[in-house]
Amino acid sequence: MNPCSLAHLSKVLVAATFVAMFSPIASAYEVSGLSTTVAETLENSATPQLLLADRDDDDDDDDDRDDDKKAKLPESIKLAVLRDISQRTGSKMSTLRVIQAKRQIWSDGCLGLKAEVNCTQAIVPGWQVVAANTQQMWVYRTNESGTVAKLDAGTTQYIMASMVRKETTSQQVISSTQRQTVTAQNSTQVSATSNSVKGKHKGFSLAILQPSGNLSEVVTRVSLKGKRNKGYLKERFLGDYKYKLQQKGKKAKFVKGIKPGDRVVVRLYDLQNRFLGYSEFECLSEHTIVNLILPANPTQTQIIRTVYGVDTKEDGMIDAGTKTYDYFTQVSNQRVSFLNSSKAINVSQFQVQGLSAVAATSVYPTSFTTGEFALVRQSFSAFSSGLPPVLKAAPGQLVQLITVSDDSSSIYDVSQMMMNYREVGVASSIQTMFTDVSTNHWAKDFISELTALEVLQGFPDGSFRPDEQVTRAQFAAMLSQAFQKVRVRSPISFNDVSNRYWAYNAIREAYATGFLSNTGTNFNPTQSLSRLEVLVAIARGLNYTFSGSTETILAAYTDAASIRSDVRSAIAALTEGGVIVNYPNVQSLNADKVATRAEVSALIYRALASTGEVVDISSQYAVEPTQQQTVAEEVSNTPMSSIKPRQNCNQGIGNGAEGCDPGNSRPHGGSNDEGGRTPGGR
Repeated sequence: MNPCSLAHLSKVLVAATFVAMFSPIASAYEVSGLSTTVAETLENSATPQLLLADRDDDDDDDDDRDDDKKAKLPESIKLAVLRDISQRTGSKMSTLRVIQAKRQIWSDGCLGLKAEVNCTQAIVPGWQVVAANTQQMWVYRTNESGTVAKLDAGTTQYIMASMVRKETTSQQVISSTQRQTVTAQNSTQVSATSNSVKGKHKGFSLAILQPSGNLSEVVTRVSLKGKRNKGYLKERFLGDYKYKLQQKGKKAKFVKGIKPGDRVVVRLYDLQNRFLGYSEFECLSEHTIVNLILPANPTQTQIIRTVYGVDTKEDGMIDAGTKTYDYFTQVSNQRVSFLNSSKAINVSQFQVQGLSAVAATSVYPTSFTTGEFALVRQSFSAFSSGLPPVLKAAPGQLVQLITVSDDSSSIYDVSQMMMNYREVGVASSIQTMFTDVSTNHWAKDFISELTALEVLQGFPDGSFRPDEQVTRAQFAAMLSQAFQKVRVRSPISFNDVSNRYWAYNAIREAYATGFLSNTGTNFNPTQSLSRLEVLVAIARGLNYTFSGSTETILAAYTDAASIRSDVRSAIAALTEGGVIVNYPNVQSLNADKVATRAEVSALIYRALASTGEVVDISSQYAVEPTQQQTVAEEVSNTPMSSIKPRQNCNQGIGNGAEGCDPGNSRPHGGSNDEGGRTPGGR
């Protein structure tokens, strides 16, 4: 079954399943004040994910109809709604979309919603707006100008509950007829949409439990220490999440931007901002279910039990027959200890139905017990001086608390959360803002995020020098920081690179992993690079592939004729993968132009984003796959539905025919030049 047929069948199955189920919902929507037009839109969508995916995948006529629906919505109202959602949830505004809007007349100044204050009785004209991201929907009521925008909490909750029921039924229908086919076709849009929430994520679910005691709510502060080579990146903030403890099984799911071996840090607080405890766990090779268990009186007994393991079914249970990690952490005067055993602990208050009984000896991952970064038998401060500002502040002081919902909709994109909190969520020693990169610089977000990820650094004078040309040695350092790849050939020595040269290790690594090649016995480290050379290095190092016609894809560029014949396939693959960024003219590849630090930063970031390693950053200068497909359609008259983006990762990447590396690419290594920090790394 081809991808187009799968996508169509999936939509038909969803529609057929829910026609009967949702026919009575319109009246319920009317009771809550939701307009009929909005109700019809929601009845015809299974989930926010499918709604947004359908909008993205449909043809241009659908986009035109959507534009007509939203044409009269004032920009001030759209911004007011999206800004309020962003503040409530921590979501980046760029990830939110208005999916429906309709003029309304509200009965009073409270927009027909219950309020603790007196409302004016005057009739208020305004709007009813439905917004969504890939996980959730929100319904808002506004006045005519957008100066008043109120969340319609009742309708929002009703819709999300309906969407959850609808998705559950949809998954049951699809799984009984299409599960094997969808799995086999996991590069199609159908599986990509499903896997955005339901697939085999290298992520984790976090549950907070208290078998005894009367603590009603707890704030869970989550941060990440990404694995890099043999060490870890500095701790980075992922958000403050408020749990209601009396609701058993309530958990938040964290997906994307995580790989096996990463360490997640959790600090627990009560609602009076009293520090209750600390835990740390290691992400496993498959989805991880983590249970943190509180004692009856956590303000006095600052001990936390951590129980976790592989949960491939993502049903909240550790898989039978797999290893369970089970240990205790204790806090005393804000110093943390990982305990070897439970002998000195009253274990009865940590027993949870469905989990194994407390063992006498703690069970840890190997990395916690051996090596330079072992935690067991170590005592350390839970609040070291180098932490990000938000981790040293009280919960709710610098960022808004995120409430974990009662259903399964609390799913958070780790890479997106890191970007949302970048200004306050990175270590104090990491610079993400530079004197020569203005707030409206075209590559600012690419540069800031790569420096926050410790892939790049600026210069000691506080500058980044975005327009400076990049040499081969500097580019090698950037690549060694950005991508961890299996070597495809043995490193060699170059006549013009001594073992004392600042980029010696990075150059050898860039050669061994297939990114850069040599000219005879020389590497030419100080030679500048053209944009084409940078693009070809990325394409070859990450082994991108593409579908369709090279010439059709390259029709996206006005200067396509100037691209050399021997690299046209590589550029086509990068184009289809959404890697290429062209400044200042998005339609001009400008292949022979010398590459700048800003351009290389953008290209490296987009390459990481294409593998799913980081969240994508939108840019008016990025050649999006949809843009090149639109141009291709005009050239070849091929129906849009037959041109689908594929995985950009060939099965031969970096390791012959054995596996695919870009999905596991992570920064590692670093070199220092004579002046302190190198342009490309540490």
